[in-house]
Amino acid sequence: MKAEQISDVCTFHGEGPYWDPRRGELLLVDMMEGDVLVRHDDGSFDRHDVHPRLAGVVRGRASGGYVLGVERGFLFADDSFTTLEQGPAAFSDGSVRMNDGGCDTAGRFLCGSMGWEGGFGAGTLYALDGDHAVSTLLTGVTVSNGLHFSPTGDTAFFADTPTGRIDALGYDVASGRFTDRRTFAVVEQALGMPDGLAIDAEGGIWAALYGGGAVARYDASGRLTDHVTLPVTNVTACAFGGPDLTTLFITTTRENVPEGSESQAGALFAVEPGVVGAPLPMFAG
Repeated sequence: MKAEQISDVCTFHGEGPYWDPRRGELLLVDMMEGDVLVRHDDGSFDRHDVHPRLAGVVRGRASGGYVLGVERGFLFADDSFTTLEQGPAAFSDGSVRMNDGGCDTAGRFLCGSMGWEGGFGAGTLYALDGDHAVSTLLTGVTVSNGLHFSPTGDTAFFADTPTGRIDALGYDVASGRFTDRRTFAVVEQALGMPDGLAIDAEGGIWAALYGGGAVARYDASGRLTDHVTLPVTNVTACAFGGPDLTTLFITTTRENVPEGSESQAGALFAVEPGVVGAPLPMFAG
């Protein structure tokens, strides 16, 4: 399969696509610009500046609006991103920043960090509870990426990008704690490095391949089954969307792309992969 370009270059470092079923539109972030983009049916975008330095990930909030992972913690926004409320900080270390995350089936928002310079083991995976308490779930992470939960909520899929693996972590939904960890799939080095993830209704995991110019699907047993190519090298994340969750939207970046090359880097791409995406939980707080 090949993904098709569906926008002009709209980001420097596109990340975190999220289909909001309430508004029927795709959201994504231009991470290092601190912006959230909302894509409309006609292909146009609204751009909202939500943070002076970084917007890592956005998810819907059950009470209305959105929760975001920003540089050192969390931010709440209304539906139009005009009213912004600073949420709790997760850490104070200026050498570390938030990166990627997602919600569990109980409505907690889990968000992971990494060093600004990518230092080994500098990152941590945090949980923001419904009462806005912040707790630590994993430490020693290098580049936290792609967190998604199985529909039953008892398994989390997570990529610490430099490891070249997608891990499956047993999860106790009631306590919000991991119970075990195993390798779900090893991404062959020649394919690239696993970045953002998406999950389909069959339990398949779709991994954006940074440095590999593609998205790969691994079935519920961890077997590589599909490979979607793009005309740009650094593919960052993917998400199912559209009214029936049948479209896989894919973000890309101009980060680490030589000046004057890859004119499509930073654009949004899409493919119809023949499977339906799994609905994503919202933040309960």
